[in-house]
Amino acid sequence: MSQSEKSVCDKKVFNELFDLNSESLRNYLYYQCGDLQQAEDLVQDAFIKLWKNCKKILFEKARGFLFKVAKNAFYNQVDHQKVMLKYAKRPQKNSNTETPEFQLEEKEFLERLQNAIANLPEGQREVFLLNRMDQMTYKEIAEFLGVSQKAVEKRMHKALVKLRKVVKNI
Repeated sequence: MSQSEKSVCDKKVFNELFDLNSESLRNYLYYQCGDLQQAEDLVQDAFIKLWKNCKKILFEKARGFLFKVAKNAFYNQVDHQKVMLKYAKRPQKNSNTETPEFQLEEKEFLERLQNAIANLPEGQREVFLLNRMDQMTYKEIAEFLGVSQKAVEKRMHKALVKLRKVVKNI
């Protein structure tokens, strides 16, 4: 049977895909997150998603699908952790030390910044947040995303140019 004739919904084919890809996917995720349990959970979730979408996925595209789903799930977890850490680090504001005018300006600035970041194209936003929030170097980001370091530099440059137009003093 040729690869194009294999159906991912066939249990034998699915098991073959699992045997071929689970370890490399787990290692890839482990290198990204540094937590073996988290990596194994993400692999399991990716295969569950593959099974649920098995009619839509061709055998030869299954590996790419698995890596893309797992990578996106990892990004979602990282984003969620960032929000939790940001909220946990948020100092308790004492309303007596800041004027209402300052609080309003700060709130408006944060809203403009968040909107500007949210409106960046996906590639630029991804590079910007990985660099500024995760403190990753351009080289680390390039390896993480599977693109050249020059591409990362270009995306970051474009992101900063767009953000400077919207929000001053970034």
